[in-house]
Amino acid sequence: MPVLPRIADYADELTEIRRDFHEHPEIGFEEVRTSGIVAELLRKWGVDEVHTGLGKTGVIGIINGRKEGGRTIGLRADMDALPMDELTNLPYASKNPGAFHGCGHDSHTAMLLGAARYLAETRDFAGRAVMIFQPAEEGLGGARAMLADGLFEKFPCDEIYGMHNNPLAPPNQFGVKPGPAMAGATFFDITINGVGSHGAMPQHSRDPIVIATALVQSLQSIVSRNVPPTEPAVVSVTQIHSGSAYNVVPDKAVISGTIRYFADSVRDTILDRVTKICAGFAESYEVEIVPDLRPTFDVLMNDADLSQAYLEAASEIVGVDNATVTTELVTGSEDFADMLKAVPGAYCTLGHSGSVPVHNPGFILDDAMLPVGASIMARIVEKRLAA
Repeated sequence: MPVLPRIADYADELTEIRRDFHEHPEIGFEEVRTSGIVAELLRKWGVDEVHTGLGKTGVIGIINGRKEGGRTIGLRADMDALPMDELTNLPYASKNPGAFHGCGHDSHTAMLLGAARYLAETRDFAGRAVMIFQPAEEGLGGARAMLADGLFEKFPCDEIYGMHNNPLAPPNQFGVKPGPAMAGATFFDITINGVGSHGAMPQHSRDPIVIATALVQSLQSIVSRNVPPTEPAVVSVTQIHSGSAYNVVPDKAVISGTIRYFADSVRDTILDRVTKICAGFAESYEVEIVPDLRPTFDVLMNDADLSQAYLEAASEIVGVDNATVTTELVTGSEDFADMLKAVPGAYCTLGHSGSVPVHNPGFILDDAMLPVGASIMARIVEKRLAA
């Protein structure tokens, strides 16, 4: 089975919708225009229930099948853009300075809308489908906000599925990895409160820059000397901020970065070591060091059986040869992991033409993927909720 014929009929409309979202991107928790259009389209297409405001700007659409059944499948897409400028020169490039759909969430939203329209028209399933349009995936906790607002208490799901575009995979190649698939992430800021002085008289200081540089080197030993080599992990310092003049030793420095891992036990080990190293440096240099460690993303865990079910549904759309089980661990993070902790399910990638990776100002999405992704999402509902 190729792209579902009805979805192919309105593929051009999906492209128009996607490009409109692309032209008017909104960053996390500011997706007012986007969520308004999503809700309007769901109502226009006859979705049974449309709920707005969940997790601030999230939207829920409920579609009942025409056959009896007591099970519910959830489908989720993220809506937010990245806080960055676009450098593609596309005719529909971002009109909002400092906002760009550089991760392709505009496509995710459009594909889920395409699936919702199809399911609302055909209703060839037994049970209920829940369309989840999530805000603020890019590190702002949109999934957790929806969960805190009672997502699965108000709209219970037996299974849930998500999808991400992949410009680095061949077009229409579907990939899913059972088990741990994407890293958990902790962001950190470590503040060193030292003592400033004249730059020519450093003996009067507790120089936070010297301490910061030594601390960075020590942090780099955590993975190599505390985490088993069979457990992948990353500690990356990505920012150092301190000072404002050539002749002043500052009184404060801030180190920031990210930690990635595929097991909560590894996360706990790393956070414990960061805390103790900071305490040791504070004592030895006689300063105050305050670590702020913020676990932001959980490890994304795909259910093995539901990954297989997703693969089988996708193979009916893209072909058996293009539906693959992957083994690669992705050190990027995705807050769909929070939903998968509450409800079993699976998260996949779908390839499209292009050579520029996501989160790059020159990223361009191939609209040809939209009917393919929409068909896969619709098909998993029909297969899992077959009478």
